Amino acid sequence: MSSSGAEQHATGPLGLLGGTFDPIHLGHLRLAEEARGALGLDRVRLIPAGQPPHRGEPGSTPDDRLHMARLAIAGNPHFEVDDGEVRSPRKSYTVLTLERLRAELGPTRPLVLILGADAFEGLPGWHRWQELFDLAHFAVANRPGYAPHGRRWPGTLSPALDQACRDRQISDPALLRTCSSGYVIPFDMTPLAISASLIRDLVRTGASSRYLLPDSVLDYIGLHHLYENHE
Repeated sequence: MSSSGAEQHATGPLGLLGGTFDPIHLGHLRLAEEARGALGLDRVRLIPAGQPPHRGEPGSTPDDRLHMARLAIAGNPHFEVDDGEVRSPRKSYTVLTLERLRAELGPTRPLVLILGADAFEGLPGWHRWQELFDLAHFAVANRPGYAPHGRRWPGTLSPALDQACRDRQISDPALLRTCSSGYVIPFDMTPLAISASLIRDLVRTGASSRYLLPDSVLDYIGLHHLYENHE
């Protein structure tokens, strides 16, 4: 959905959580919720990818994934869904999305890109990745086995990424409000062993996936027979 006029004129940090969301599940939603609470984000905007550049064809259409994301956040006033990547004819590159959001929200609004630690470590493989630091902050969700909150990831970053992160890492989320982009902040998250591939496999085999994703999304999957023939 499009941002309201009030959202366009807001000044607090806006969290951004992108993904294929094929389908969206409670792991995604809990990540967004914990990032919002831990980092003091005003809102979190979920951005379903239209044409993911780093994986195969999703098991459901972009419109289905967009609709499921909207169902999943219904009733949460702190979450919103962005349809920009789904509607775009281009590949869903994060740098292009951030450039669009900068044009929409202005140069001073703090934007906070929420990533898992493994995704963050793969950042040098992303399109125009070094420009991302000029467009947004990074919030990196720690999982078991990664560095505790507020410390560097010991020996896990590539030399290029380590160099890019030098002097950017912070532990105080209040600093995210002081500028629009450029910081890297780790935060702790509750580990949930839920994956979209697991849910697709459960649906395909006729097993129950209830309590892994919102009931509204599960009902949508059943109504539209999604993933039943997905390999």
